[in-house]
Amino acid sequence: MIVDRQGRRFRNLRVSLTSACNYACTYCVPNGKRLVAAQDELSAEAMARGVAYLIEAAGIERLRITGGEPLVSPKLETFMQAVGQMGLADISLTTNGQLLGKKLPLLVDAGIRRINVSLDTLDPAAFRSIARGGDLPTVLDGMQQARAAGIKIKVNMVPLRGQNLDQVMPLLDYCLERGYELRFIELMRMGHLASDSNAFLQQFVSLQQLLSLIGERYEYLQADAPVDATAVRYEIPELGHFGVIANESVPFCRTCSRLRLSSTGWLHGCLSSSNRHYVGDLLDKPRHQALPALQRLLVKALGDKQEVAFSGGATVMKIIGG
Repeated sequence: MIVDRQGRRFRNLRVSLTSACNYACTYCVPNGKRLVAAQDELSAEAMARGVAYLIEAAGIERLRITGGEPLVSPKLETFMQAVGQMGLADISLTTNGQLLGKKLPLLVDAGIRRINVSLDTLDPAAFRSIARGGDLPTVLDGMQQARAAGIKIKVNMVPLRGQNLDQVMPLLDYCLERGYELRFIELMRMGHLASDSNAFLQQFVSLQQLLSLIGERYEYLQADAPVDATAVRYEIPELGHFGVIANESVPFCRTCSRLRLSSTGWLHGCLSSSNRHYVGDLLDKPRHQALPALQRLLVKALGDKQEVAFSGGATVMKIIGG
C-alpha cells in the first residue's frame, strides 16, 4: 500500500472513458466547441486492464466512470462489463444526463446503482446558454426513469454569479421533492479560469453565500460525511440532504483519496498539479512487469497532491472528468 506522510492513499479511482462530450459548458471550455475523442484514446480492454492493475497496485476500492461524457463512448458497454467483475465496493457514473434514458437498460444491467447528473439550471434558456448543447426536458425525463429503476441520483450544480444563481433554490426544491441529493460545486480554477482570475472572481459563488441563500427558506444542520468526502453535507430535517463541494471555502486536500486515469492513459494524482504520469505503455505488459513500474508512478502521483488547499490547474476538466 502506498501512503504519504499525511496518511493519504488512493482509494477512489475516476476513469475518464473519453474526452468527447456533447456539451460545451461555459465553465469547462472557453470557446464553445465540443470536445471530440482524442485520436490516441485507450481501448476499453486496455482501460479495464488499467483498473485491474490499479486495484492491485494502489488498493483502489471505488470506481467512478466519467468523461467528457461517458454515455457517448462506444467503449462504455465493454468497459463496464469488465470492471463489473473486479469486486469493487462501488461503481458509479457521472453524466450530463442527455443520453441517460437511452442508456438506462445498459446501466441497470451493469449494476450501476449511483449516478451523478450535472445540471446547472431548471430554466430552459439558461440551460442552453450554459451547456451550449442538449435540452432540459430530455435530461429531467432520464433522471426520472433512472430513479424509477432504483438508481440513486445526485445532482451536481455549479452556481455561477450572473448566470444561474437565481436557480439555487428552485433546483434545491426540485431535488428535495424527488429524493435527489443536490451537490453545489464551487467554481474551480481549472483550464482557462486558472489563468483568468477576473473571470473566475466575477462568477464565483462561495459556500457561505449558498448557505445564506438556503437559510432564508430552510433550517439545516451539518450532517455526517466520510473522512475523505469532498462535500460538506447538510440535512434539512424531514425533507432531505444537500451538499457543497467547497473547494475554495473548505479545502479537502488533506484527506483526498482520489486518483484519475485519463482516456489517453495518463494518471493524475491532483487536479491542482500539472504533473501527469503515462501508464498507457504499461497496460500491454504482463502483470509481473507492469505492477512494479506502476507502483513507482503511483508514488509520484501521490506526491503531486497539495498539502493544504487547491491552488488551480491548467488542465481542462473535461479531459480528466470531475
